[in-house]
Order: sequence, then C-alpha cells, then structure tokens
Amino acid sequence: MQRRHFLAATAAAATTAAPFASLAQAQNWPEQPIRWIVPYPPGGGTDVLARTVAEAMRPGLGQSIVIENKPGASTNIGAQQVAMARADGYTLMSADNAVLAYNEHLFGKLPFSPENDFSYVGGISRFPLALVVHPDFQAKTLQEFLAYVRAHPGRVNYASPGNGSPHHLAMEMFKVRTRTFLTHIPYRGAAPAVADVMGGQVACMFIDLAAGLPVIQSGKLRALAIGSAQRIASLPQLPTLAEAGVPDTEVFAFQGILAPKNLPATIVQRLNAELNKALASPAVAKRMQDFGMEALPGTPEQFRAMARAESKRWGEIIRQAGIRLD
Repeated sequence: MQRRHFLAATAAAATTAAPFASLAQAQNWPEQPIRWIVPYPPGGGTDVLARTVAEAMRPGLGQSIVIENKPGASTNIGAQQVAMARADGYTLMSADNAVLAYNEHLFGKLPFSPENDFSYVGGISRFPLALVVHPDFQAKTLQEFLAYVRAHPGRVNYASPGNGSPHHLAMEMFKVRTRTFLTHIPYRGAAPAVADVMGGQVACMFIDLAAGLPVIQSGKLRALAIGSAQRIASLPQLPTLAEAGVPDTEVFAFQGILAPKNLPATIVQRLNAELNKALASPAVAKRMQDFGMEALPGTPEQFRAMARAESKRWGEIIRQAGIRLD
C-alpha cells in the first residue's frame, strides 16, 4: 500500500513538473541554431527573401538561422516536414499562397491542415502581380488586350511558372472576371516562362515584380495593369486592374512564417517581435524595394486571418475553374 502511494505521488509530481519544465525551456529559448525551411529551390525570390530576413533576425535572437531548401510537390514536402516537427521553436518555414491558400483546394487530401497543424508567427511580404505581354503584341492597353482575346478565343496562350502557382491562378481569376478564354502553358519555374514571353513564343503572363520589374522597366515586356489595390511607386504610370476596367481582381503573392502547432506562446511572441524588427531594418526594406514587395508587419492573429481569408477567396476561383493537381 505504501509503495502504491509512493508511485502515485511520484507520478503526480512528474505531471505537475512537466508544464514548468516546458515553461523553463520556452523562457531559455533559443539555446541552439534555428532551422528555417524554404519549400522552393535555392536562388529564387522566396529563398533570397528568407535569407535576408533570417540574417536580420539573428542578432536579436542570439542564434544563427540555417536555411534548408525542401522543394517539391507544390510546397507540400516542406510543409509536411514542418507540420510533423517538434513545437520547440527550432523549426520554422517560409509559407506562401500555395501552403496557406491554394493547396487545400487543389489537392483532394493533404498530409496536413493549413488551418490546424501550424502556429502562425507573422507575415513577411506581399507583392502584386502584373499582366504583361511581349512588346510587339498589338494590344497597348488592357481593354485592347481583352478585345483581342475575345476575338481569338482559345488562341492566345499565357505562361506561368507551373500549375497551381500564383501566376497561374491569377490568370484564372482574370479569366473568370473578364469571361475570356486563354490557353495555359505551364513551365518549370518563372525564368523559362518569362524568357518565352520576352521571346514572343507565348503572348502574355501574370508576373511577380521580383522577377518582372527589371524587364518591365527595360522595355523587354510591356505591362498592361497591376493587380494591387493602388498603383505602386516603382511603376506609377501603370494602372491597376480595377482602373483598367476589371474590378474585384486584386492578385498578389504573399509570404510569412509558420512553425509547428502548439508552439509556446512566449516563443511565438518573441519570434513575431524579432520578425517585425527585421522588416523595419534598412537591409530588409531595401531588398523588398528592389523586389517590388510590401512588408507585412503585424501580429500572428492578423497573419492567420489574412491567410484564411485568402484561402476562402482562392478556393472559390479554383472550384469555378475546375483546377486539380492530384
């Protein structure tokens, strides 16, 4: 009897001590380097931005942040690894439209839930997409472009970096809003898609300004409209889609940071504070300006709310267009 009482008391003490141990670990965090997963290959805009932000966060955290590129399966490989990782603050992820807004509608079944299997840390950036054409394309304005497409249904091709990319789905939203029909030519990455539009092999595409701003400013591509709510400083003469006659068609890519679910609130708050400080730093602000991006500082709750709203908005477009990736 005494032994049973002793064992029960020991178990109760261990159970009571566990939360305090977790609290102590959270208070002492970070005590080792942090892994930041980027679900894309090295060298792209997401990878470069993650490295820039990670370096700006390093001094405040007092630990290095190691970028690991885990591309594949439309970002699902990297996202699954993060969803299965320990919620100890040592695994983070760059999350974009694909992870947070598209894939739950494009795939019949995902190995994770974007709503329930992650801790939202905060937003990093948002950047609008611009509709561009080859400089020799006969349409000089968006309305001329629509007139040409309607006169040649299905005969105008558009490029994208791949099925399910923001660029692809932006054009699908554009087609729904304008009741037009263009033929999709998916590529393996933004670089070959942009190259073929510049070469005249494909007529048009939606392009993000990280890749598109230099070629637009140099005249290698002609931009017809920008998918933001207001005009942007780097291309002040470029009208928005709404100004050009296509209302309710705001199209942009966004990025933020996720961690495994149930990350202690103290760690989430610390990460969010360091992220917001990094976004305000001159190095990150300059990089975002070069990429035509808008910083997204704010709380974890604001980032979650934006991501869930985008999922709802794009889910409707994906269903209307009948797009599936499985």
